[in-house]
Amino acid sequence: MAVLNKIRQRSIFLIVIIALALFAFVLSDLFQNSSAFGDTQDTIATINGNDISREDFMNRVDNMQRQMGPSSTTTQTMNRVWDQELRRAVMENQFDGLGLTVEKDQMRNLLRNNFAEFPEFTNEAGIFDENRLNEFIANLKAISPERAQLGNFQINYSEWVNNEAAIAVGAQEQTYFNLVKAGVGATLAEAEVEYNMESATVDLKFVNVPYASISDSLVKVSKSEISSYINKHKKKFEVEASRDINFVLFEEAASLDDENAVRDNVAALLDTRVEYNEVSKLTDTIEGLKATKDIEGFINANSDVKYTDSYVTKTSLPDVAQDSIFNLSVGQYYGPYKDNGMYKITKVVEESFMPDSVKARHLLIPFLGSRAADMETIQTEEEAKATADSLLNVIRRDRSKFVDLLDFSIDKVSNEQEGVLDWYAYNAMVPEFRDYTFENNKGDMGVVKTDFGFHVIEILDQKAKKRMVKVATLAQRIEPSEETIDDVFNRTSKFEIALQENDFQDVAKESDVVVRPVNNIKELDENIPGLGSQRTIVRWAFEKGTKVGDYKRFSIPGVGYAVVQVTGVNKKGLMTPEAASATVIPEIRKEKKAKLIREKISGSTVDAVAQGQNVVASTANGINMKNPTISGAGLEPKVVGVAFGLKEGETSKLIDGNKGVFMVEVTKKTAAPELDNYQAIANRLNSSQLNSAQISAYEALKEAADIKDNRATFY
Repeated sequence: MAVLNKIRQRSIFLIVIIALALFAFVLSDLFQNSSAFGDTQDTIATINGNDISREDFMNRVDNMQRQMGPSSTTTQTMNRVWDQELRRAVMENQFDGLGLTVEKDQMRNLLRNNFAEFPEFTNEAGIFDENRLNEFIANLKAISPERAQLGNFQINYSEWVNNEAAIAVGAQEQTYFNLVKAGVGATLAEAEVEYNMESATVDLKFVNVPYASISDSLVKVSKSEISSYINKHKKKFEVEASRDINFVLFEEAASLDDENAVRDNVAALLDTRVEYNEVSKLTDTIEGLKATKDIEGFINANSDVKYTDSYVTKTSLPDVAQDSIFNLSVGQYYGPYKDNGMYKITKVVEESFMPDSVKARHLLIPFLGSRAADMETIQTEEEAKATADSLLNVIRRDRSKFVDLLDFSIDKVSNEQEGVLDWYAYNAMVPEFRDYTFENNKGDMGVVKTDFGFHVIEILDQKAKKRMVKVATLAQRIEPSEETIDDVFNRTSKFEIALQENDFQDVAKESDVVVRPVNNIKELDENIPGLGSQRTIVRWAFEKGTKVGDYKRFSIPGVGYAVVQVTGVNKKGLMTPEAASATVIPEIRKEKKAKLIREKISGSTVDAVAQGQNVVASTANGINMKNPTISGAGLEPKVVGVAFGLKEGETSKLIDGNKGVFMVEVTKKTAAPELDNYQAIANRLNSSQLNSAQISAYEALKEAADIKDNRATFY
């Protein structure tokens, strides 16, 4: 009771404490998300001072995802939209500065150029009609947000407006880059320099004391030297923020027992068996693959690969069992055999002798709802069938009439070849068309219905008949059992627990798993070598609370589990000496080796240096500046540059080249023959520069842009 009285006496104090705690919690969340202070919560990026709205960007990503389909990941789609948005923002900044706009008349011309071939905007004479365009746009606006048909796709008013905007931006870009290209070109003086670099040559006598003549172990490189080198070449070693990780993979792979169980299960489906039915309380006789008459139903009910009702050649059968299966008679089977991660039994259902390829011609008559139907299709299925039958009767009476009837066919491609579909293989056509042309004889004619419509077919020719078989393959995937999956989960859990007290590498060694390092992961990366698309892991590695040494388990769908440890947190800026060492150490060693080699050389001629260093003097002829490669020494631009600065008969001082320390003697200089006119070379240079101007200009604008990228916060 006394305690309760004390609580009542201090209730106001407790309320204040709780209120302060709640306020601190809310305030912390506000600072973390920055939404209350107008920071990154609603902004995906800021480019040249212009914000890109998170909501707008995400809507564009959703639309792009629908266009790109399920094969594209969210990150791939997001990057595609980002490239578009970045280009738009960078270029709009230029358009505004120059006052580049697209006026109404120009927009109409652009729409005419883009949509001139669309039947919705052409009149009876096939000529673009602006009134029809205006009517179409007005109708889109009236029915918004509903869609209307345009060509082979549907569009709503909002998408039309976006499309118009994209066309306008394209026109602005073209104008802008035309202005850039107008200032790009090569002068005759530049053409003459280019010609001399290509055509002037020198012949050399040279000596090369290779850096490899001094062992790397004799040249020590300190961490301070690496740091000094990085600071002298900052531009070369600027990097984005990145993370280094180690991971071990626990795969849910089928064990040998699992494989044997799948094989036995497949084998058991061969024979008829009797099973007790718990529902009917009777015994059921279940036919096996050997005895079943409903082969398609049996395969589809018991196999992971559905039945395919078509003939195949020998080469289409699995490589591991090709001969064994093809040599079977109808009704015989082969297996179980292992192929492509499955155990299979294959039974030969039918055999036939069919042509290797067929040449045919056809008329295609579409009907409403068929795949070949277009805006002009008005016939129902019954009417199209009657038309096809009527055409067939005409052709049967006189085959020469076939070409005269091509106007009835909607297949414009084959119509240009008098309806002929030149030699095609068995699986090149839809099943109904294929079956008719391969299972009948040369000269036969008939009407066949497919998803495209009704085909009036004449088989013109057939090549080399050979045996083909129709097979039924019972296949079941080799997958890990529940017991195996549980075992993998337990092994992963034990590994995680062991990491609480022990080193990652040591635990991996004890667990007999391979540690795989992955370095230099960027904040917006998606793929991790060895794990595939794992955006979740990348985001975790870059979270504020994740530090070096932290680890976490991730489920990898269809694979198993990965336990990942962060081994390096690399900030944006200059590379660390450790990260840069692989690149820097060889360069510093080369500088030190060059100094050591120079100290050993006393001779002032090529022969003297060669003799003193116990190497052979060599010659190289016809060297030019455009391709500064020395025969026997490789690419040596500095050495070649020095050689072109010497007079004939003159010898250079020591030169630190790419592969060693050189001395060269110019034995012959051949000037480029003068040309009467260098315009042709200028034209070539001009064309090359124009081709690269647009890309180079945009890359320069992008590099100069002020970009604050917050995408990693949301993706």
